Amino acid sequence: MPPETPGADPRPDRPEYRVYRSRPRLADRLRRPGQTPMDLLRRRRRGAVPPGAPGARRSLRRRILKWGAIAIGSWILLSIVIFMVSAQTAPGIPSSADNALSGGGNLVTGSTILVLGSDQRPPGTHEPGAATTGPSRSDSILLLHVGFGTVRKLSILRDTQANVPGFGIRRINAAYALGGPALAIKTVEQFLGNGIQINHLVLVSFTNFPKLIDALGGIDITLKRCVSSNRFGGKRIALRAGDHHLTGREALRFARVRKNRCAPNEDDRARAARQQQVLAAMRDRIASPTSWPSTFIRLPLISWEAPRALRTDMHGPGLTALFTDLLTGGSGATEVLKPTGFGPGGSLIVPTSERARAVRQLLGK
Repeated sequence: MPPETPGADPRPDRPEYRVYRSRPRLADRLRRPGQTPMDLLRRRRRGAVPPGAPGARRSLRRRILKWGAIAIGSWILLSIVIFMVSAQTAPGIPSSADNALSGGGNLVTGSTILVLGSDQRPPGTHEPGAATTGPSRSDSILLLHVGFGTVRKLSILRDTQANVPGFGIRRINAAYALGGPALAIKTVEQFLGNGIQINHLVLVSFTNFPKLIDALGGIDITLKRCVSSNRFGGKRIALRAGDHHLTGREALRFARVRKNRCAPNEDDRARAARQQQVLAAMRDRIASPTSWPSTFIRLPLISWEAPRALRTDMHGPGLTALFTDLLTGGSGATEVLKPTGFGPGGSLIVPTSERARAVRQLLGK
């Protein structure tokens, strides 16, 4: 072992070159001593980062954002699962109606949907017809053509005169009472003609519809004139002109007002317009940014009640696509099939030319 040279460095691993420290950057100069990123990293590893340090604040913000995003995503995922379960377990349509639907068509490339609301009153409401056990008539008839992110709507007035297959000339709403939704599908297709095919059916449940509106937190409507009626089994509705917030039961009464004492000359078109106003208010309640916080909190309840307000041949993904299209593309006005005269018993006559025009507009031709 060679003798040590006097004055030599006893550490043999010392590099034989000088180490120069870089000049501090402007950001480093502005930091207080001990607040550089490396200083904070070393101190954080030792658990000594002060709570008010910039690095600690940034870390806290990141954690809050991270867990907030996880909570929001989990809430939305839970709502989707609840919607799918509710859609799969909700009652469907009769098999005869399913067989009457035309094949083809989907909610992406284009599909025509018949929406029927019956005039059967919920039992126990003391309304006229609530105790009726016989078949009910269709209270509202609406066609939707959904596809490519757009929704076009056509309303047929319930008193429109039509040929009901097997029963002759009747009011079109009688088809539902005479042969159920299957006959209603055939009657509407034959009445409109011009190659119209109904691909899906939606039956609106008056019993569960108010529950969906209540799940939304009610709806807001604006009236240009007052609406008043007492045709609800002792219950009445009296709304002045202006803004109103309606519960589910109130919205249902408003949509079903047939004889408005404020406007005795109103016909069935005004009633159809009120029904469309309720649907538009529901859409606005979900789509309006001012309602998003409330809607988000109620999302699981809305997801459960929405499929149960309907009976349809669509389930799960199909129903999800329908609601999505209605939210994103369903804000347009509803076309009402215009009558030109009156038939026996006050029925409404719609000429063939008007039907052809309405079908072209519905299908976007």
